[in-house]
Amino acid sequence: MSGTTELYLVIEAQRGADKALSAALRTRKVASVLIRAAGNAAFDAGAARQLIEFAQAQKIAAVVADDAALAFSLKADGVHLSWAEDQEDRYKAARAKLGSDRIVGVEAGRSKHIAMTAGEAGADYIGFGIPVHVDDRDTARQRRLDLIAWWSEIFEVPCVAFDVETADQATALAAAGADFIAPALKAIAPTTDEIEMFVAAFARARAEA
Repeated sequence: MSGTTELYLVIEAQRGADKALSAALRTRKVASVLIRAAGNAAFDAGAARQLIEFAQAQKIAAVVADDAALAFSLKADGVHLSWAEDQEDRYKAARAKLGSDRIVGVEAGRSKHIAMTAGEAGADYIGFGIPVHVDDRDTARQRRLDLIAWWSEIFEVPCVAFDVETADQATALAAAGADFIAPALKAIAPTTDEIEMFVAAFARARAEA
């Protein structure tokens, strides 16, 4: 098992979400947070700014989903590009906007080509996940595990395992070489203790492995 695997939390930009992040920090160190819009709602820039400031005060990297211009204006640490067929062009545009000092992470889906192209172009991390529309979840989980193992063995650019549903999956992905684990949490509300529960379970699984 990798001794350096860290947690990467996906958090929705809504009022009070910083309290949910604070709950996670009571249990385990979080390395990064990805801030996205809440469901189908418009992106709440005010809530995102609050999350970014809170995370950065805790020395946690905060990135914004898919909008490099917004990441720049909110002084986030960077942007995360969700999977798309035109990732190469999106990466170039994001890097041009944010420069070399901020993070540009690229989600590759199940495409080795997109992963390698982004890595060679200078992406700060490569992500492999399982979109919610995928029906054959078992096959997709095995494919994600295989992609993480393939990437970590060959490339130095960090990789992130997204959409991780259980602590056991997290432990297996960490053993395969994932640098970061991003749990598949439900919509995050200030009263939700789901983050804390997952973090605690992952910590126990790693300690027992």
